[in-house]
Amino acid sequence: MALLPLSAHFENDVVALLIPVDDQDTARVVGQKIAEHVVGHRVAARSAPIRVRYEGRVLPPEQRIGEVGLGPLDHVEAFFDES
Repeated sequence: MALLPLSAHFENDVVALLIPVDDQDTARVVGQKIAEHVVGHRVAARSAPIRVRYEGRVLPPEQRIGEVGLGPLDHVEAFFDES
């Protein structure tokens, strides 16, 4: 377990975030950590699941962030998956 600070953005938000995550967190958990700073504040809540995108690729919800190859301050984007 290692701390991994990520640059993050939630789709349709205007603020970039610095989010500390654990390299053992799943993409689902990372999406929730990003959303807690945005959803209901600057982006309206929805019933759709939150997903995470890295370098244009949507990460599987149960994939551990440490397995993706992310480094400190790499950028991820969270979004509502309404498909």
